[in-house]
Amino acid sequence: MSTEEAYRGKNVLITGGLGFIGSNLARRLVSLGANVTIIDSLIWAYGGNLFNVEDIRNKLSINIGDIRDRYSINHLIRGKDYLFNMAGQVSHIDSMADPFTDLEINVTSQVSILEACRQHNKDIKIVYPSSRQIYGKPQYLPVDERHPVRPTDVNGININAGEWYHILYNNVHGIRTASVRMTNVYGPRQLVKHNRQGFVGWFIRQAVEGNTIQIYGDGSQKRDLNFVDDVCDALLIVGADERANGQIYNLGSSEVVNLKELAGLLVELSGRGSYELIPWPEEKKKIDIGDYYSDFSKIKNELGWQPKTSLREGLQKTVAYYKEHLDKYTA
Repeated sequence: MSTEEAYRGKNVLITGGLGFIGSNLARRLVSLGANVTIIDSLIWAYGGNLFNVEDIRNKLSINIGDIRDRYSINHLIRGKDYLFNMAGQVSHIDSMADPFTDLEINVTSQVSILEACRQHNKDIKIVYPSSRQIYGKPQYLPVDERHPVRPTDVNGININAGEWYHILYNNVHGIRTASVRMTNVYGPRQLVKHNRQGFVGWFIRQAVEGNTIQIYGDGSQKRDLNFVDDVCDALLIVGADERANGQIYNLGSSEVVNLKELAGLLVELSGRGSYELIPWPEEKKKIDIGDYYSDFSKIKNELGWQPKTSLREGLQKTVAYYKEHLDKYTA
């Protein structure tokens, strides 16, 4: 069965489905003929945006709600074939300032969701979006799934806990789950209203607005980036393939770029803006991980996924999107 066939006519729930990756995934699933239900809290700082699905609103169901509401989750989980559990608090800085909210969303609520599945829908397949942040400062590069997990902030610790709860419920309770560790996802519908959810979206906004991109340190920090369409491909493949059950997969790219090169490319593609190097803020320097790029050979070899979109192509599409729709993402 192809990935496309796996979702046709199936009932799919996406938590955080009005956010960046969730909404792009919802759009893809609708195009595949799935019956898509979204739950999203629309908390201002977290990226949910009704504009992300404005043109397909009559093709899916939207619930404005919070994954911390167990009663809503108990209801919504029933009868679903797939759950893409995209809702989460992803700001590293916010997690350090408010660790309890991060704990509630990224750990306690994940247990509630898994318990709802155990009690009301044990046949569901769950895909959990983890993060490269859980590895902390790399001991070697590229980072594979065997690398020690040593998070440098509260968010990394809680995402790691959420991931392992999912794997536990697969191994002990027989609820099919899999985890995808993502790295620097970018593309249309990304949060750009503030810089607390990673640097890529903020860099893109500064370039599109013709501002100066500020880079901490000497700009030599290396990263790999994935275009959101490629990430959606990975999530769908992992959801559809039974070989992924109980597994953890890195995503990543063979294109590695330093931040100065990335900023320069954005300025070129936007035809506007500039960049400058500035000293590290103390609170961010303490949790910085230095260079990072992934070894994604496990998912490539086992499930056949690899990124298709070059960095230049992906950034061109992203810049074009925000040049047209930036006003919908800055309020």
